[in-house]
Amino acid sequence: MVVNSRYIALKICLTVIEQGRSLSQALAEGLAQFDDRRERAFAQNLVFGTLRWQERLEAIRSHLLKKPLKAKDEDVNQLILLGLYQILYMDTPEHAAVSETVNLTKSLKKPWARGLINGVLRSFLREKDAICAEVDKKPAYRFAHPQWFTKAMRKAYPEHWEQILAANNEPAPLTLRVNPRVQTREAFLASLADNEIDASAHPKAPFGVVLTQSQDVTHLPSYDDGGFSVQDAAAQQAGTLLAPQAGEHILDACAAPGGKTTHLLELSDDQANVFALEKEPERMERLSENLFRLDLHADLDVGDAAQPDDWWNGAAFDKILLDAPCSATGIIRRHPDIKWHRTPEDIDALVTTQAAILKALWPLLKPGGRLLYATCSVLPDENRNQMSAFLQATDDAREIPIEADWGLTIEGAPGRQILPGLDGMDGFYYCLIEKISSE
Repeated sequence: MVVNSRYIALKICLTVIEQGRSLSQALAEGLAQFDDRRERAFAQNLVFGTLRWQERLEAIRSHLLKKPLKAKDEDVNQLILLGLYQILYMDTPEHAAVSETVNLTKSLKKPWARGLINGVLRSFLREKDAICAEVDKKPAYRFAHPQWFTKAMRKAYPEHWEQILAANNEPAPLTLRVNPRVQTREAFLASLADNEIDASAHPKAPFGVVLTQSQDVTHLPSYDDGGFSVQDAAAQQAGTLLAPQAGEHILDACAAPGGKTTHLLELSDDQANVFALEKEPERMERLSENLFRLDLHADLDVGDAAQPDDWWNGAAFDKILLDAPCSATGIIRRHPDIKWHRTPEDIDALVTTQAAILKALWPLLKPGGRLLYATCSVLPDENRNQMSAFLQATDDAREIPIEADWGLTIEGAPGRQILPGLDGMDGFYYCLIEKISSE
């Protein structure tokens, strides 16, 4: 059966925008319908691009429509965006972008929309430069981000906000983490070269390898032998910062899908006693699969990190990794639907949750022990403001400044922030703190 890639892309976008589904879920279900790899890749590109630039495309559409369409015609609204994206950002010939988009009105069973979409797209072709110039006067439209987030970035990073927003609209690289128990990074790079796969060592992650082109990692050499994992270089810093040692009792709170859990075990040669906690049972299966493939061992439990009375056995931890629930605003380039699924109200709730987990886990740490707080967020309230408040309220906690050649520090604020795209990494925040001994 022939599958129309544009129609599938439209359905995926509608699932994300209208139903609030995550792009990861919607994309997996939609792309499963393709047998042809080229059609599959075209649909994926169209979906990611349309969602990345949704804010800008919507502003352009508003210029072109005499009046907004009704809510029940959101499919027509979204179809216009797909057409605009092809004209602006893809190599599709303009006439094909218009005609193929118009033809999809048949699949929608809305013949009345044929003339409307044809007129809108052809008007854009005639007035493209003038419309784009007008729309781009607003930074939120020019960079295709919600207004609240654009303002937040301008306030938090006055020298870097444009860089952050631009990086969020770029495709993310595929970065791998070499398992040192199986091979060296140099040996892995050599094996990739032998298989004519172009890759390079990441300059800021000692086990990081960046592929020039994304591909199915299950077909790469040493995958079945546990030779590597997929993990961005920013996330790889967690293991190095916590520096796990053999015999240490370590809690990995909020552990799934297990990237940081497995890195802690690899760095300790599987000799650290890692207790991996995850609140969502369905995510624990993925963690178990990763441990099995990498031949690593950890104690697993399902539980809420903010409620240790339900799962803690009373044995204090030498180290704690708290990869806290967060807005994920540092990984928008990988998940552009975050732009739509996050609101300022969400951030307030997440900040409250993070503070509750910090307060609950601190008593579980031994005197002299260390806790690494991490998020994949770029919002100060989840990061430096959160940790400033905790350090001020906790007498036996002190920050251990992170000395590194990656990320940036904010004067007077704890922790270290990686901005999206900086050294090719995702946006991440780290703060390392130590429990002061009473002796």
